[in-house]
Amino acid sequence: MEISTFTGEGLSRAFGIDVAALDPGGAADLGVGAAWGRVAPGVRSLTHQHDETEIWVLVSGGGTLEVDGAEHRIGTGTVVRFDPFETHHVTNTGDTDLVLASFFWRDATRAAEAAGTPVRRRFGTRPVFVFSSAPTPNGDLHLGHLAGPFFAADAYTRFQRMNGVRAWHLCGSDDYQNYVAAAGAEQGRTPLETATHYSARIRETLAAMDIEVHQFTATSADETYPESLRAFFTRLLGSDAVDLAEAEALFDPGSGRYLFEAGVSGGCPSCGQATGGNICEGCRHPNSVTDLVDPISAESGATPRRGSVRRYQLSLHELADRVREHHRRGRVPASVKELAAGVLSHGPVEVPLTHPADWGVTPAESEVDGQVVWSWIDYAYSILHGIGALGERTGHDWRSAEPDPDWKIVHFLGADGSFFHPIVVPALYQAAHPGWEPDIDYHLNEFYLLQQSKFSTSRGHAVWGRDVLTPDTVDAFRLYLALTRPEGRRTNFDPGEFDAFTRERLEGSWQAWLSDLGERLARDHGGRMPDAGVWTPEHTAFLARLTERRAALTRALGADGFSLNSAAAELLGLVKDARGFAAQEAGAARAGDWADEARTAIALEAAAAGLLATCGRPVLPRFADALAGALGLPAERTWPHAVELVPAGTAVTLAGRTFFGPRPEEPTVTGTPVDEKAGEGSHLLPWLSEVVREVLRLPADEPVANRSLAELGMQSMQAVALQYQLTDRLDADVPLEALLGGGDLAGIADSLAGKPPAAVVPPNAEVSR
Repeated sequence: MEISTFTGEGLSRAFGIDVAALDPGGAADLGVGAAWGRVAPGVRSLTHQHDETEIWVLVSGGGTLEVDGAEHRIGTGTVVRFDPFETHHVTNTGDTDLVLASFFWRDATRAAEAAGTPVRRRFGTRPVFVFSSAPTPNGDLHLGHLAGPFFAADAYTRFQRMNGVRAWHLCGSDDYQNYVAAAGAEQGRTPLETATHYSARIRETLAAMDIEVHQFTATSADETYPESLRAFFTRLLGSDAVDLAEAEALFDPGSGRYLFEAGVSGGCPSCGQATGGNICEGCRHPNSVTDLVDPISAESGATPRRGSVRRYQLSLHELADRVREHHRRGRVPASVKELAAGVLSHGPVEVPLTHPADWGVTPAESEVDGQVVWSWIDYAYSILHGIGALGERTGHDWRSAEPDPDWKIVHFLGADGSFFHPIVVPALYQAAHPGWEPDIDYHLNEFYLLQQSKFSTSRGHAVWGRDVLTPDTVDAFRLYLALTRPEGRRTNFDPGEFDAFTRERLEGSWQAWLSDLGERLARDHGGRMPDAGVWTPEHTAFLARLTERRAALTRALGADGFSLNSAAAELLGLVKDARGFAAQEAGAARAGDWADEARTAIALEAAAAGLLATCGRPVLPRFADALAGALGLPAERTWPHAVELVPAGTAVTLAGRTFFGPRPEEPTVTGTPVDEKAGEGSHLLPWLSEVVREVLRLPADEPVANRSLAELGMQSMQAVALQYQLTDRLDADVPLEALLGGGDLAGIADSLAGKPPAAVVPPNAEVSR
């Protein structure tokens, strides 16, 4: 035997506390590690996770233990078991040493099971608030925006809710941005008018993308917001890391206007790329504006003059340890940790909290009259405000002024926000609420390109969501964006590749398989699901393959390994597997001697379709609901723990159902306004009228037949969306100039019916005789 007694000698530092080997011989021989641990009064260990199973026996002293956001009191005689990967730290809140004996060992099976569990880190018992970074309401959302935080947050939240997690998707518009005022000046609107206009359009576009938002906060429209923000700002001023100081600044040489963000541009002092004020989209590093290389004022195009301004600022470097500790708690990409290390290792980092400006919320403090709270501080508070507003609506006691350690926050954001979201914002929380340690996961995406060039509103280089998203196209866009969204690298949207993807993958593969499956069920089984019969080795192998797909989709959509790229690839792979299996089993289905085996095969195919409907719901909710209905399955289903056969006898209506591609039936619309005039294209006019109303977001009873698209307000990008519909549904190639050339909608319908009237010939076009 061996006896080990804690003496306090031979200690070394690990995980932020003092440790020493306990029984280095015997325990190790048994495959169990053992150590003494001492936590001095007032000391807190580092937050950490490990793959070992670990047991603590508290020998003396006491304190608090936090595990996955839940706090527990521990004292002499307490025994604690940690499962693999639980996030924990201990704090000695007493006056004497807290001494513990630790025993730990590796169990590969237990660790693998913990890593593969869909709901971890107490997601099942705590509220989970999923935020997509608040868009700036200086324009609508294009596919580059949608492919990033908004779509990902929606799919993430849907998956969590399917697993029983109380998860909500929160978003809002960042109304008090300097860029809103700049856009308003260009468009002849006030900043408030600009924010109100684009905030509404953003919500409409999110809805068109089937993105559910459970709490949307338009900050300039919330009457309670300004005073709440002022209260948060006043709390910041109580921190030793915040000060009112004189700082260098740039001013327009003509008007004397203070320059920051959109008001100034120049070379990034860190990487040399062209950038705006305060942050570089290229290298993600901040700038102080005054350190820009060859700065230019956006107002005059001239070189700014230098001066100074007295403003509030946060000494970020003073909270560097707290930022690093924050990054140990949740999911933080390595690139963010690297950025934080780089920024905080180069000396003092002063982050302005106020700026002289006309647009924004003014602080309560009169020391900075004429200044507003900077929008990034505003954004940090808006997260808490959104949680409080959601709680008020849903009957939960969530208060923005009293953030709860039990809250789990998940952020989806573009990588250009790497400095502010995961570095500055948690520092602000520490300054305003020093007793709160926020538990936040961060999911970053890079830029999504359009034909290998950045989406650009100013250059008109964009595909706007509202122009292309309809009930018939939204699933195709969601799946394609899931497959190509920029996770960890820049990716590209190409309209031609998207069209080919829709035609070949969705229409030629998904639709073809489901239609064929439906026809076989209708022909051979009267539209009722047969029970499985005799199983062959090929059948069990296919079931195992489906089981692997389910597990892979669980990992791809789970909190730790979330990746829409991977989820989309698995959904495409699932259909490929099912089509290959169907082709493999077709011969036995045609041979009458193998009926019992054939019904097992078709039951397994239907199980694959059911798995597609269930596991596809976070990515393709509209398609998933339609497919589930056609299979006779309930639309609202929980995430499956196994591959399930569709119950025998279930009525299946797959035959004749169109999920992707042209509808087989002639399009008709009920309730068409009575002024729609008849003509050669009268059979197409109701459908065309409905499409135009969808594209232009017009009321269902808006008369459109006798009006031109220009009169109805159609813009060129909306005409592209209509052009896409005509090609998709009717295989009609109609030039944009013909659509916008002045003819009324009834005339366009006539032209599509084969009798082009003169009215749709483009102005100044040469007419062949």
